[in-house]
Amino acid sequence: MGKVAVGLAVGVAVAACAVATVVVGRRIRCRRKWSRVVGVLKDLEHSCETTVGRLRQVVDAMAVEMHAGLASDGGSKLKMLLTFVDKLPNGTEKGTYYALDLGGTNFRVLRVKLGGTRSSTLEHDVYRQAIPQDLMTGTSEDLFDFIASSLKEFVERERDVSKLSLDRRRELGFTFSFPVKQISVSSGTLLKWTKGFAIEYMVGREIAGCLEKAMTRKGLNMRVAALVNDSVGTLSLGHYHDTDTVAAVIIGTGTNACYLERIDAIIKSQGLLTASGSMVVNMEWGNFWSSHLPRTVYDIELDADSPNPNDQGFEKLISGMYLGDVVRRVIVRMSQESDIFEPISSKLSMPFILRTPLIAAMHEDDTPDLEEVGSILRDNLEIPDVPLKVRKLIVKVCDVVTRRAARLAAAGIVGILKKIGRDGSGGITGGRSRSDHRMRRTVVAMEGGLYTGYTMFREYLHEALTEILGEDIAQHVVLKVTEDGSAMGAALLAAAYSSYPLDSVQLQ
Repeated sequence: MGKVAVGLAVGVAVAACAVATVVVGRRIRCRRKWSRVVGVLKDLEHSCETTVGRLRQVVDAMAVEMHAGLASDGGSKLKMLLTFVDKLPNGTEKGTYYALDLGGTNFRVLRVKLGGTRSSTLEHDVYRQAIPQDLMTGTSEDLFDFIASSLKEFVERERDVSKLSLDRRRELGFTFSFPVKQISVSSGTLLKWTKGFAIEYMVGREIAGCLEKAMTRKGLNMRVAALVNDSVGTLSLGHYHDTDTVAAVIIGTGTNACYLERIDAIIKSQGLLTASGSMVVNMEWGNFWSSHLPRTVYDIELDADSPNPNDQGFEKLISGMYLGDVVRRVIVRMSQESDIFEPISSKLSMPFILRTPLIAAMHEDDTPDLEEVGSILRDNLEIPDVPLKVRKLIVKVCDVVTRRAARLAAAGIVGILKKIGRDGSGGITGGRSRSDHRMRRTVVAMEGGLYTGYTMFREYLHEALTEILGEDIAQHVVLKVTEDGSAMGAALLAAAYSSYPLDSVQLQ
């Protein structure tokens, strides 16, 4: 019996050792897998690094590219398009003016009443209308006739129609958010369609003229006083409320910026004359690129998979359209390194399924167990029962990607300020030294859901702005939210130019 007992004890010990070996082996493998996942995060942090030194290199590159784009067409990734807007609203405008905002599958018509003195709240009426799918690929006549009919119906519903006869010519600001080559403040030719529009024979045609002909066909006496894009509209509304506003930046699904430039700095148009000596320049800054921009393998993959590879590089790093998908690609990489997301759903492989508002919600989840993170992963990516430590890891990924975007956006803003000598350094001004320039209060009008609705993004942007400029200079720079500038600003520009039967900007 003693031998049997000893043999049994030995067997149990051997089995226990085997089980322990398996358990330890599993723990070691799990730790190795977890360390690989953490390694993915560390690599991401390193690739997304935005030190103040690097940000200042981006600032310099932005200012230099702006200068090159003003020197010649095609001389820079920045198009630096002339808008022919040389006069911004200042609060003295008076009368009733209209705006048409066409930038996607819907359009808006807006009426603004101005009393001749600046008001913090503008009295306005808005009408929204969906565009039938067939009109987006039909003829230009059908599209603009449909818009003109809606405009006329809107005008005819005016409460004070008896005071403002239908025979009286009305002034309209037209926000047309498609690529346009501006000819004057009120006219421009279409370069290409985007956003699902594909109307033949429209490219190269003058946009405002098409709308005015349609309004004439419908018996509506209305003139396009200003043809603008959404960033110019935002600048106009910002300047109406605060005349220290010198630039506008939109950071939403997409991104763009414009600013007020001295006319003698626009070298590529030496024959240009304006009464004010300045002009708003539409930068199209989404296409900015520099070797100093921190780029990851995920950005490279996203760019290669996009419909426009090697294009809109800055936009793909900072705008709401892309941040969510960068995070998704990082999660995919982590899932390849470990089984922490098993079972893996096919949804994780779907581009853009993780939208930036979801990233913001996870990033700003302040519940103790990160319940919002868990529910988003479960409901949107079909990844159930994610452990808390993995949820924390996902929040960190959101933080790294968002922080990089916000800090780069801040560097872009400072680049504009440097170009016009509002960063405290004198700037790049096209040949003249501005070292004696005294720092003035400088306002940048801000619009777009990524900036206005994502608190952490906004805070990171402000933090970087102060780091780059220094506290002494940063106190003179104000970022001011401007709501609905694309439409309201267009109506204000119509008011600013309504007294001019001909454009005040001419080429000699």
